[in-house]
Amino acid sequence: MASPAPVAPTSPTAAAAASPAAADSPQQPEAAQIEADNLPLIEHDVEETDTDSALDERLSAYTASLTSSVVDYPVEHGRRFHAFRPGAYTMPNDEKEMDRLDLHHHMVVLALGKKLFTAPIDKDKTHRVLDIGTGTGIWAIEVGDILPGAEILGNDLSAIQPAWVPPNVKFEVDDVESEWTHPAPFDYIFCRYLIGSISDWPKLVKKTFDNVRPGGFVEFQDYNLLIYSEDGSMTEEHHTYKWVTRIIELISSVGRIASPGPLLEGWVRDAGFVNVTHKRIKLPVGPWAKDRDLKEVGTCNLIQTLAGLEGFSVRMLCGVGGWTNQEAQVLLAKVREEMRRPGMHQQYDLHVVVGQKPE
Repeated sequence: MASPAPVAPTSPTAAAAASPAAADSPQQPEAAQIEADNLPLIEHDVEETDTDSALDERLSAYTASLTSSVVDYPVEHGRRFHAFRPGAYTMPNDEKEMDRLDLHHHMVVLALGKKLFTAPIDKDKTHRVLDIGTGTGIWAIEVGDILPGAEILGNDLSAIQPAWVPPNVKFEVDDVESEWTHPAPFDYIFCRYLIGSISDWPKLVKKTFDNVRPGGFVEFQDYNLLIYSEDGSMTEEHHTYKWVTRIIELISSVGRIASPGPLLEGWVRDAGFVNVTHKRIKLPVGPWAKDRDLKEVGTCNLIQTLAGLEGFSVRMLCGVGGWTNQEAQVLLAKVREEMRRPGMHQQYDLHVVVGQKPE
């Protein structure tokens, strides 16, 4: 298989700029680059000594604890995908993926300091909220609990949300890239984790501008998909790097952007929003960080990444790249081994952008 041009895994800003997705997209705003360059390194735990079996026990115990305390259609390559607008979203929608999405939600909330959102909304003036690409609906449900006076609407390509939800929460099956027909503007629009699923990001962001009230807020949370290390523990020769750059290349080949995170600020500003803020958050993959909170984020991230690895990869590698399922499984086995390896300090970036519509 042809490989994309090499990028130093230790330079996330340069890597994002050189990715196939970025080559077809507007340049990342200068302010965002400066912010990214000034972020401190994640300090790793020098006492990190987990063996494979010890790590297995830690991940299993964490998953069991999380299940009890927090997480209280067509088939391709052995996984079920969306039936509505097939091909619009590259991830499965089966039960395994639903569990992973709830775990992903928990990870992001932890990374944000146990916050569901960062926009400075006035809860007393927030009456209509839209959750774009709601997935399992867990964010909408939890926001519905803390905003009981607001109507929360979540939309997605699949009706995989639970039947029993707060009375102020509703879900609809819809493609966010189709025409919007909402009867009234929203006070707050939230959009998270749509990597590789949107064909026209500037158009989507402009739709949020047109459908939020003057003075209302939008918040986008998405990723730079490129996995990297800051200490050289992962190089271009590692299977993880080869895997993720190949996935980025394949997503770009079907007209999608694999790493929208670094570009969000520019799209939000171009749409007309003001008071724009942009924060980049480093997410470790694995329990290697010294900081206690980051260690939990990393543990959760490793579990959800390993759980989503096959579903995220097979449709791209086999359906787009022409690989056999066996070829894909061999590569994924090597990636799993590297991600679990002690001393491998992998991470990737979450970008959070908030904007306000002028009064």
